[in-house]
Amino acid sequence: MDTLFLARLQFAATTSIHFLFVAVTLGLVTLLVGLQTAGFVTGKPVYERLTRFWGQLYVINYALGIATGLVMEFQFGLNWSGLARYVGNVFGAPLAIETLVAFFLESTLLGMWIFGWHRLRRGVHLALLWGVALTAYASAYWVLVGNAWLQHPVGYELRDGVAHLTDFTALLTNPTLGFALGHVISASLVTGGLLMAAVSAWHLLRRTPDFLLFRTSLRLGLLTAGVAVVFLLGFGFAQFGPVGQLQPTKFGGGPDRDALVAGWVTRFGPGDYTPPTLSDVGLGFMILIGFGLFLGLLLLPLLWRDQIIRLRFPLWLVLLALPLPFVAVLLGWIAREVGRQPWAAYGLLPVERAVSPVGPGVMLASLIGFALLLGALAVTNWTLIARHAARGAADPALGRPPAPETDTRPHSVFA
Repeated sequence: MDTLFLARLQFAATTSIHFLFVAVTLGLVTLLVGLQTAGFVTGKPVYERLTRFWGQLYVINYALGIATGLVMEFQFGLNWSGLARYVGNVFGAPLAIETLVAFFLESTLLGMWIFGWHRLRRGVHLALLWGVALTAYASAYWVLVGNAWLQHPVGYELRDGVAHLTDFTALLTNPTLGFALGHVISASLVTGGLLMAAVSAWHLLRRTPDFLLFRTSLRLGLLTAGVAVVFLLGFGFAQFGPVGQLQPTKFGGGPDRDALVAGWVTRFGPGDYTPPTLSDVGLGFMILIGFGLFLGLLLLPLLWRDQIIRLRFPLWLVLLALPLPFVAVLLGWIAREVGRQPWAAYGLLPVERAVSPVGPGVMLASLIGFALLLGALAVTNWTLIARHAARGAADPALGRPPAPETDTRPHSVFA
């Protein structure tokens, strides 16, 4: 088998699985901030119970998501040494910042939040969660800074056949960055909101005794997803203009594309510089799902007087719609990444020059090992989330008050 094909297949599998964790993490942490802030302001116990319940699901997803991210990082050195050698001086800078600042700081703050229940003042504990959310957004930002550079290399110069960073500000103002970041954040909020609404709908369909609790989370989830889907479509369609200008090969033909391809043929030699059809297919189905989720806004008026719960049928629609944002997230990532092929860095580094010089047997073994490990982590994640979500919010382990001392007998200092 072809080494390049196996390397691309492995990259697609690992990044796609990891991105599903990212979408849930960004969406849920935002909702958690809203819940705990509401509890801090109002003092109502319902918000603390919801924070503990959804916080437990968030922690599960975050912990296993870290594992998928670490596994994914290894492939840059294993499979794409050409990419690291040629553009690592530029591409590595935002990834290093993401790892050193956002990732480690986020993990530290989250650990303090997890173990700070009933030990820290309520305001301090809430501030920790705000810090977790802000660093999570910072992490997404720096990852997209690096990805935007691969989509449209800026702020560099070539010296001795290697790209060197010359303008750090250009990285932060890359025209492919802003709308993409808004699109990813909106997609994560839709994913997290619909996940919250679907779990709540399932408990309400089972006529849970915690009716008021899951009624609150159902409304919050649907309202969040409803507002976010409007921004999702807006940021998505707003990308067509700048991306079409900077990547003329992504969305079809035209004189700009023909002139660009002619220049590539002169510089890199003859070849197929048209992205695979998979990019257009992914983009088309993603847009269809986006409009389908947009129609979900019709459910929001049913929140009035709890008609959505009394009719019950809309709850089934919410439950059945849960896979849609996850499918859309994968399709969107495919459209963005496959659409820049055959380039590792658009117009600068072809993928065949970015792949590591290893044999197909080694690459196949790497693909099988990574796929099995990532698949096991994904299955474990969703199994644990489903199990803890099904238990309900009666008494989640996260944030449980310390057990009172049961042995009241006096103890001798010599015992």
